[in-house]
Amino acid sequence: MSVTLDDIRAAAARISGSVERTPFLRSHTLSRITGCELYIKFENHQFTAAFKERGALNHLLSLSEEERARGVIAMSAGNHAQAVAYHAARLGIRATIVMPRHTPNLKVRNTRELGAEVHLEGEGVDEAGEVAWRLAAEHHLVFVHPYDDERIIAGQGTIALEMLEEVPDLDALVIPIGGGGLIAGNAIAATELRPGIEVVGVQTRRFPAMQQALAGETIQCGHATLAEGIAVKQPGRLTLPIVRERVHDIVLVDEPEIERAILLLLEIEKSVAEGAGAAGLAAVLADPERYRGRKVGLILCGGNIDMLALASVIQRGLVRTARIVRVRVAIPDVPGALAELTRLLADQRANVIQIAHQRTFTDLSLRATEVEATLETLGGDHTRVVIEALRQEGYDPVLPANEVHPDERWSTRTPG
Repeated sequence: MSVTLDDIRAAAARISGSVERTPFLRSHTLSRITGCELYIKFENHQFTAAFKERGALNHLLSLSEEERARGVIAMSAGNHAQAVAYHAARLGIRATIVMPRHTPNLKVRNTRELGAEVHLEGEGVDEAGEVAWRLAAEHHLVFVHPYDDERIIAGQGTIALEMLEEVPDLDALVIPIGGGGLIAGNAIAATELRPGIEVVGVQTRRFPAMQQALAGETIQCGHATLAEGIAVKQPGRLTLPIVRERVHDIVLVDEPEIERAILLLLEIEKSVAEGAGAAGLAAVLADPERYRGRKVGLILCGGNIDMLALASVIQRGLVRTARIVRVRVAIPDVPGALAELTRLLADQRANVIQIAHQRTFTDLSLRATEVEATLETLGGDHTRVVIEALRQEGYDPVLPANEVHPDERWSTRTPG
């Protein structure tokens, strides 16, 4: 084994005091929703809002004086970039980062503000990596790989040390997988400290590279995912055998499941998660029977989500929980008819967010007009009450087909 428990313990001592020992807390509400005892490791509380600081700092502190003087380079979709930039600046080391062209603006801006020289190259991490390796050779820079490096793997494994110190009897860990550095380090630590613990990896359906590699299949990935932090097409040379030996299963989650998990973490835990950070919760929510009655640890590995993406997740989540709905009704084309409709909606405590009416693109009578109202309600039950009230007053309300049956599984009404 290229990385041992002793390596991880040495990394923990090396980085102690320079990275946060993040909270590891039981979520009472998410435990109720999932049917297991769910504990969350809030790595989004790191200074750069992601776990990557652990491995990056362990690597940087291991450099010789000659290597520090040369400077470092890394390729990253964002979190590794910020971690290297931040700790390199603290240590007085020059840092160059190559990021894919479509990296969220928040991560690019943060990396530059932390002092790194940033190059935007390639469509993904692999293409950015090709550019980074070329620049490293041309300028004699030390390459700091985001996952396929023993010091990086050991640094990431310090998370499981902390989790099992606080909750020694965990039954399972559910961990996101990109290139495999996070799960490799933590699988080593967890299975050495607690033999029999189940380690489950999570990838997106659009980027199942590690799962495909383990199965000996040709790696085929999509083009984009909300979880860009784990959108890796090539598993690590070092991480693949560790995952094969130490990880019990890899499950796949889809985009709506990731969105749901982000919304739940925001609304219940008041904690911002990026897509990769929410992947573990998405997996537990997708298969609750697997974890029912067990003590399960999740790593909320990052919180660097683009604000526009987060706004979209919130809006789409409100639609899926039927707290924002659209309804179309026909009303007489006479003065006061629209006022009567809005008064009825107000009586039912449905807040009108937007309203529009049109007479042209419809087969209604010339004496009628079609009104589409976007409403804020309290959820599916309240929406049904509003629709029934409209019917009782003689309206014929129509909801768009994909909004007729709100997904009650998305309910987040209980705070926690």
